[in-house]
Amino acid sequence: MQFIAWTLFFLLMPAVILTLTYKNERLSRLGAIVITYAIGLIIGNIGVLPEGIGSLQEQLASLTVPVALPLIFFSLNLTQWRSLARRTVISLFCALFAVSIGTAVTFFLFAKFLGPETWKVAGMLVGVYTGGTPNLAAIGTALNVDSLTYVAVHGSDVVISSFILLLLISVFPKLFKKILPPFTSTDAHDGNYHTITPYFTGYSRREIIDIFKALGLALLVFAAGGSFTLFLPEAVALPAAILTITTLGIAFSFVPAVRRMKNSFQLGYYLILIFSLTVSSMANVQNLVLSAPVILLYVGVLLILVSALHLLLSALFRIDVDTHIITATAFIFSPPFVPVVAAALRNKEVVVSGILTGVTGWVIGNYLGVALAYALKGFLY
Repeated sequence: MQFIAWTLFFLLMPAVILTLTYKNERLSRLGAIVITYAIGLIIGNIGVLPEGIGSLQEQLASLTVPVALPLIFFSLNLTQWRSLARRTVISLFCALFAVSIGTAVTFFLFAKFLGPETWKVAGMLVGVYTGGTPNLAAIGTALNVDSLTYVAVHGSDVVISSFILLLLISVFPKLFKKILPPFTSTDAHDGNYHTITPYFTGYSRREIIDIFKALGLALLVFAAGGSFTLFLPEAVALPAAILTITTLGIAFSFVPAVRRMKNSFQLGYYLILIFSLTVSSMANVQNLVLSAPVILLYVGVLLILVSALHLLLSALFRIDVDTHIITATAFIFSPPFVPVVAAALRNKEVVVSGILTGVTGWVIGNYLGVALAYALKGFLY
């Protein structure tokens, strides 16, 4: 009975949050994403979640984003990505440089505390902050990382990243606008193109039919991508699935009838809120502080260094604030988090750039992580 109640909570709380933010101007300014993440962090750390809830959380987190991505893509005018490519590529290389240098610096700072495992931790963190959790797992296996070390690194990443993400969708956009140039829309025909409206536009017969059409098409795209998990090795199955879902979502966005479907973006946004609530509720700060304080500090220092260096490089190369934030999101948190931050930025135009940046990170993350780990290993002996 508890699991049914918590399932309903994770599925319906975002609807409550959307309703409240729609009706209350102050809450609307704060944003549904910020409120959702804050509630998730509170729930995950006050001891109300029952034992064994982790399986439900993982299932919701793994199912919502692959369905949400095509729904969000369906509504986008992706012909404009070409004009965003140059600044996105520059931001991508700035992020790669920041992750590599930041990892090397923290390696030398913490080597005496972590000992022989430090080079392996460095390799895993390069992987997770250029690609995502699949890279973390793959590099951990390739380097034969101790299971306790792996759990500590992964857990530290979840906790620290949750707080960084909360800052990215609340404080950082306003703060970075004082340092970086503003985002310039590339759509000369529609000045409101990059404004995101997370609220459903109506419930007429046509709009309801469109919702079901969009959901049905998104489920077909999800099934096509998910089929890779049936026969590909685990290390490459998720990247292959997300690549397929992304490709099909992009392809369908070029079909005018699909792009005109009402509320497809809003439905995808709703699923992203479910994902946000679920993931943030998985970050148990107290357990991690007690079990792995050094690794927790290691990850925190690394993310501060990487973020500061990336911001400095973006300022140097005059990367606009939205592109900088979405690139940082794609690298630090992986592609599924891109729509979350894009929604907080109220900018749909950067979604594709962020997804493609993150997918690029997935592709190169394992190579860069293993290579840098072995390069740093020599300094321990």
